[in-house]
Amino acid sequence: MTARLCATTDEAVEGIADGSTVLVGGFGTAGLPVELIDALVRQGAKDLTVVSNNAGNGDTGIAALLAKRRVRKVVCSYPRQADSYVFDALYRAGRVELELVPQGTLAERIRAAGAGIGAFFCPTGAGTPLAEGKEVRVIDGRSHVLEYPIRGDVALIGAHRADRAGNLVYRRTARNFGPVMATAATTVVAQVREVVDAGGIDPETVVTPGIYVDRVVLEAAE
Repeated sequence: MTARLCATTDEAVEGIADGSTVLVGGFGTAGLPVELIDALVRQGAKDLTVVSNNAGNGDTGIAALLAKRRVRKVVCSYPRQADSYVFDALYRAGRVELELVPQGTLAERIRAAGAGIGAFFCPTGAGTPLAEGKEVRVIDGRSHVLEYPIRGDVALIGAHRADRAGNLVYRRTARNFGPVMATAATTVVAQVREVVDAGGIDPETVVTPGIYVDRVVLEAAE
């Protein structure tokens, strides 16, 4: 399968349905597909579950989606920071749900979905409120918590370069959650800075193979 090269970000997010689970790459602003999120705001899908490392910064990106009341639930590891005031206000008002997941567990739950793993036991969170209601088993003398995969209907990820087959390479720390999210969603949309012809990327440097990527769109030049 060859990824579809979209002319606009609006085209790239077409068909995202109300109630979807949307995986959003990025660590802070590094690797965050801001233009795809802006397009999702315009597209209008609502009642979304957003899975990302944090709950948005300032007024842009995920925070803008939250401010438009399109998000029912946030699944993240780091919901509070100095400029997460949009999420803070909605959460305190009871207008958005939160599932807090330790960062490594969040990455592994997404990876597990892509790898076809049914569930796994992890020591992180054992003995804390994060383990409440979950099965706990002692393995090799240490308590482990049963964790389930996180699958997405859609993944919105940011990458550095794509070829026309959808193969992706990332730039430094902007890689973060992109590779695991690309394996864990039904539809994967990548915002990239450059698209080259097939063969224009050294195969040894491909991080996300094009078989995982459905749509590619160029971000606007700065």
